[in-house]
Amino acid sequence: MELQKTQEAYKTLFETISEMESYVGKELGLTDWYTMDQERINTFATATEDLQWIHLDKDRCKKESPYKQPIAHGFLILSMSSKMMFDSYELKNVSMAINYGLDKVRFPNATPAGSRFRGRVVLAELSKIPKGVKYKLNIVIELEGQEKPACVAEFIALAYT
Repeated sequence: MELQKTQEAYKTLFETISEMESYVGKELGLTDWYTMDQERINTFATATEDLQWIHLDKDRCKKESPYKQPIAHGFLILSMSSKMMFDSYELKNVSMAINYGLDKVRFPNATPAGSRFRGRVVLAELSKIPKGVKYKLNIVIELEGQEKPACVAEFIALAYT
């Protein structure tokens, strides 16, 4: 896997899906930093009806949580993968691109409310399908100032011409 040495956000542009073939094993992009604020966590909790105190109750977290503050839901940080993909590469001249699923997801580190995170996206695999390609992206969601990432995921997508 070939990672860029830069710490600055960047994005790869593909005019056609056939251009992607030469990028297998390479990093496609690094996003800007985003903030995981409490409002985003609250909105996600309401939408998913996952109202556990570890995400919402600041006072209880101070007393009982090892993190001493609310943390984002793992699925919330995973759901940011879509935004990170849009911000790390662009496919031109496609009629449709869709989420096909995930192979592997892990949450090695909690994402505290107020923390900053960003995505690093690598094109891991690519195969031709009728009228398009199926491809796998390795997405690492880094936390600012932390060695362990918040999430690592293998995301599969389809793109059609």
